Amino acid sequence: MENSQESIFISSLRSFFKGFLSIFGSLLAIVLVIFIVVLFSSGQESKNDLKILPDLNGNDKILPSTAPVVLKMNIEGFIGKDILTSEHFLSQLLESRKNTLQNNRVKAILLNFNTGGGGSNTTDIIYRALIDYKKKFNTPIYAYVDGVCASGGMYIACAADKIYSNPTSIIGSIGELSGPFFNVNQLLAKWNIESKTFTEGLDKDMMNPFRPWTENEGSDLKKIGAFLYKRFIEVVVTNRKNMDKDKLINEYGAHVFDSVEAEKLGYIDQGNSNYDTALSDLLKAAKIDANKPYQVVELAPKSGVLSSLFKESSNFSVAKLFKTLLHIQDSQQCDMENFYYLYQPQNN
Repeated sequence: MENSQESIFISSLRSFFKGFLSIFGSLLAIVLVIFIVVLFSSGQESKNDLKILPDLNGNDKILPSTAPVVLKMNIEGFIGKDILTSEHFLSQLLESRKNTLQNNRVKAILLNFNTGGGGSNTTDIIYRALIDYKKKFNTPIYAYVDGVCASGGMYIACAADKIYSNPTSIIGSIGELSGPFFNVNQLLAKWNIESKTFTEGLDKDMMNPFRPWTENEGSDLKKIGAFLYKRFIEVVVTNRKNMDKDKLINEYGAHVFDSVEAEKLGYIDQGNSNYDTALSDLLKAAKIDANKPYQVVELAPKSGVLSSLFKESSNFSVAKLFKTLLHIQDSQQCDMENFYYLYQPQNN
């Protein structure tokens, strides 16, 4: 009788696991199919939708392909995350020469800023892409700040010929940061907890928080930070002709300023301005007659169920599911950018 009950239990357990694995396998297959479909389709179709914006007279109708175009590009949020990655930004520049925008229709670019910066590498890629685009296609680029243009935002804004701002925006924060780094070695020792990391190569476990740090711990990180800071300074003083380099380094530093003060110091060109003024002046620079038909457009990322499934910021996404299945940690250890042009007051 006991053997019979045991047999029934084992049989039930086996059936449960078979059913569970069957359901799990089906779900995984569906996810893989969606992933493959999106992967192959993304290489064939544009990554962005063309969005028509109002011109200075409020007109937002689609015009013939002969009408000149101003491309509005948003630099909003954390540089290096979500839609503000170098890949997405470069795709906008690439698609600005294709499809309905082909034949050199884009005559000017208006950058719209509301960012405190982000990853130093992504920031530099976007800046250089704009400089190259401007030179290659002889396209004027203006910037308008609608909130914050600090650190990495200011770095990218230096690609613009002129920078405008509304009167309540925050400008500045020329600096570089990495960290903070913490050391918990003494705390672990107090509780008799030890840690061991296996490495090959001198200082491979640099800044390991579970052991005492050496006197010169992280010295090469400090050198890289100094190099990135020096590059930031050169970008600013090269492009902002009214900026005093010595004062920028020794007085202004990584501080931020209201837009009116920022204009006086040379960060921007007009600090008590508005969007319409920036756009109007840009039209003149691009030799676009504001009294004749012209188009203001955005290249916004495609929306839909599939795109949201692969966006990590969604409540549910395939990206998150794959991270879970593959045990990938969403932490700074997986963040390829450990150096930042970032306005973060608690660290300044």
